[in-house]
Amino acid sequence: MPRKARPRDMDLPLFQYDPVYQDITLRLLFALGIGGAIGLERSYHGRPAGFRTHALVSLSTCVLMLVTVYQTRWFPEGPRTHVTLDPTRMAQGIMTGIGFLGAGTIMKDGLSVRGLTTAASIWMTAAIGVLVGVGFYFPAVLATALTLGTLSVFRWIESRMPSQFHATFVVRFDRRSKMNEHEMRQMLQRYGFSVANMNYRLDAEAGFFEYRTVIRASRASKAAALSEGLNSLENVREFRVLPLGD
Repeated sequence: MPRKARPRDMDLPLFQYDPVYQDITLRLLFALGIGGAIGLERSYHGRPAGFRTHALVSLSTCVLMLVTVYQTRWFPEGPRTHVTLDPTRMAQGIMTGIGFLGAGTIMKDGLSVRGLTTAASIWMTAAIGVLVGVGFYFPAVLATALTLGTLSVFRWIESRMPSQFHATFVVRFDRRSKMNEHEMRQMLQRYGFSVANMNYRLDAEAGFFEYRTVIRASRASKAAALSEGLNSLENVREFRVLPLGD
């Protein structure tokens, strides 16, 4: 039997120098640096998905896009072969997978949801990795600058903008010495809070009565005064003021 002709690139030694390797190395290092820069901002603010996570996300998406950009290196076309690979399908699969990773950073604690900004930054890091993978360096750099600006400069602007303070409020009393709802609402109003719908819970076995609601004030500093007031009440068994937001 005649031997099947081998593709030209497969005749090359495994580690023989090829000018294209320099471009591949540059793209991988560039993606790693961009992902790490965004991740450092997340790590600085104590987020669970930080430096290493973002660096690996950007690097991995760049690697996957290199599969399509340099498709002729690993799947050369023969004289009778015509194969077309669509890079956009690879990008679509990448972003679908990143959606699951981003969802893992979102945590719900009662009425509070945290991690949305980190999930969005992971999504953006993946998109930037795709840009680097296909060689679009200018939009990748611009997108990185805009992302870092959103995470840092916008945080500074947001902290100085007038905004209302929202928090989940939970307080437990001894069952036999609980504060009635009218008194509870009056107390919250004295400290500058308005109250949404009140939820109630009675645990006969543990012997406590619980109020749970979302409170709102003009300034976050009012929460400290409310905490001091609740701490001075002997019939309060436990309380919690959990700010809402990322």
